[in-house]
Amino acid sequence: MSSIPDAEALYTKLLAGVKPLMRPETKLVGITSGGAWLVERLQKDLGLPGAPGVISSAMHRDDFSRRGLSASAQTSLPFDVNGADVLLLDDVLYTGRTIRAVLNELFDFGRPASVRLAVLVDRGGRELPVAADFAAEKLTLPNSQLLALARAADGAFSLKVEESK
Repeated sequence: MSSIPDAEALYTKLLAGVKPLMRPETKLVGITSGGAWLVERLQKDLGLPGAPGVISSAMHRDDFSRRGLSASAQTSLPFDVNGADVLLLDDVLYTGRTIRAVLNELFDFGRPASVRLAVLVDRGGRELPVAADFAAEKLTLPNSQLLALARAADGAFSLKVEESK
């Protein structure tokens, strides 16, 4: 599908867009799984020490009874959340429900001073009042399609579109 943007080019835009959002005390936290892949690479490319945080939405999803516990990574926040400046990263912002669940998970660990959001793609279709502070790309897809980030064995990113189930 030619209308799907190049994920590596979008990553370059994301890296440039995240730089002005960074403060000396900012902690990067990626949402599993696509956001976790992005934050792993951003932490390295920004030259930040230590490991980034990874957060799962699984335990706070409003569709938990239907989806169950995913096999993706569980939450790991290698810093004190209380008073932290947190920059959440995700691959695709769609309805806002994952962000709501992640915020609930984050607050289980403490009370951050601030939480901002950067995404690779904002595809619209919001069901909750959630907005990204930075989006590398805005894209419209039919509700019948899902957009997801994929990572190759060599670490290269690509975007894939699937029909929703």
